[in-house]
Amino acid sequence: MQKYKVAIVGAGKGGHSIYRMLKAMDEVEIIGVADINPAAPGIAAARADGVFVTTNYNELTMLPGLDIIIEVTGNPDVKEHILQIKHDSTAMMESQAANLMMIVLKEKEEMAQLTKIQGELSAILNSMQEAIEVADMNGTIKYVNPAFSRITGIPEKERIGQNIFESSPDGALAHLLKTGKLVFGQRTRVGGSNAEVVANSAPIIVDGKMEGGVVVFQHFTDIMNMMDELKKSTTIIENLTDKLGQVTTSKYSFENIIGNSAEIKKCINLAEKSARSNSTVLLLGESGTGKELFAHAIHGASMRRENPFIKVNCAAIPETLLESEFFGYAKGAFTGAVKSKIGKFELAHGGTIFLDEIGDMNLLLQGKLLRVLQEMEFERVGGNQTIKVDVRVIAATNRNLRELIRRGEFREDLYYRLNVVEITIPPLRLHKEDLPALVNNTIIKLNRKLGKKVKGLSKDAEEVLFSYDWPGNVRELENVIERVMVTVDEEILVKKNLIQHVNQFRILPERDVDIMPIDQMEEMLIRKAMAKYGNTVEGKRRAAQALNISLATLYNKLKKIKPSNIKI
Repeated sequence: MQKYKVAIVGAGKGGHSIYRMLKAMDEVEIIGVADINPAAPGIAAARADGVFVTTNYNELTMLPGLDIIIEVTGNPDVKEHILQIKHDSTAMMESQAANLMMIVLKEKEEMAQLTKIQGELSAILNSMQEAIEVADMNGTIKYVNPAFSRITGIPEKERIGQNIFESSPDGALAHLLKTGKLVFGQRTRVGGSNAEVVANSAPIIVDGKMEGGVVVFQHFTDIMNMMDELKKSTTIIENLTDKLGQVTTSKYSFENIIGNSAEIKKCINLAEKSARSNSTVLLLGESGTGKELFAHAIHGASMRRENPFIKVNCAAIPETLLESEFFGYAKGAFTGAVKSKIGKFELAHGGTIFLDEIGDMNLLLQGKLLRVLQEMEFERVGGNQTIKVDVRVIAATNRNLRELIRRGEFREDLYYRLNVVEITIPPLRLHKEDLPALVNNTIIKLNRKLGKKVKGLSKDAEEVLFSYDWPGNVRELENVIERVMVTVDEEILVKKNLIQHVNQFRILPERDVDIMPIDQMEEMLIRKAMAKYGNTVEGKRRAAQALNISLATLYNKLKKIKPSNIKI
């Protein structure tokens, strides 16, 4: 590539700028710079680069192979003298042309700088974990970053060019463009996806005029996880020098309890009231109904929420170890006890202890637990020091405690101590109207977990779910939906998807029922309900709930059933 040999006369501010710009051009070789001031910035720069410099511009005209002399001084005498002494093959660029070239080159330099900044900005936006979406004043979407597609599942090419007022009319960006007001912390759902997000939106201002808007959002699950991590990182055990028994806090709130049925709302209402007190709570219900979720929510809404929430699964710990897990042990209490250990009750001091599967606790430990509940004090295994604690107890079981009391397997006095506030969480078969909300919430969580884009269920698929009694309750429902989503790629789950993966469904086909008098049918249903739930007061209450009648109405109907072996 041919290079033009250039010399510059005048190395002040303007000449220095021209020098720097020409130095960056591959087509140009600067072979000399002259200025009467030996300290001029262009002279210093050229000297540092090894370029010939001089205070006498006459010397530049003598340089061999010189193609162009750029005269930047603007002095007419200098210009005239150069024209007289320069070689005929050497061209001269006057100061006006040099200034024009300087402007052009400066714009080129600025454009290069803008391109560099644009590349850096693009790299930053593409690497951000938060989703970003930009639209103009008309609502046309101009840009989304990769995190937007990752969070929403919507590809960039399908989003750009759409109108925000049509794709997400209730979102933060649409609200900003309509009102011109900043949006901060809006919890919403991104149009075209199931992603529930928390969004902030701000206007794009150019020369004092709003030209569009930008929204930045994170998935709500991500924010909750961040909050959980923040709580865990700031919760430590005081005076504990090792990692024995790290304190945890509640993971869920009442907002995480999905359901709008009367049964679930009744449970939530009672749980919220109990959270405002320090009373012991007994959670009853079948396995998988969400007893632990309620325990977390009660603690999270209580005055103890900043303190520990300690869970103990009474069924998972061997009976021989349960006492030491509860109360800890002193150094030397038994072989291998080389140092003391803090128990769960001591770790829960100031907070809440959740005793799950309380019905599986042995009688000996039940007596010691009763003392703790009465006196709020205990001794470690092998120790003689009395330790006082301030702990709120929440217990849960899927067993019939009254029946265990009758069989002598559970202490009656402990039952009444635990049963200050009783909350019976209904099985899923008794509030199937909550199935759509539960399924949708599960799909949203699993889309994030599995990287899927499932939007929902077809009508026939919903009918399959409604036809099943869900003996495993909400836990079984979540497992079934996950099993199906792992194996299919469709956006809508249909009946075929469910049937081929969950053949354990016990869906009963419709069958003819013999016609009989209504009162006879009523009696048959009442007897069936009593046989299922038992003749106890609790059994009658649950039977009335299953029959969707009041307890008083059930008692009245039981009196009319003759002959009857049902105790009233």
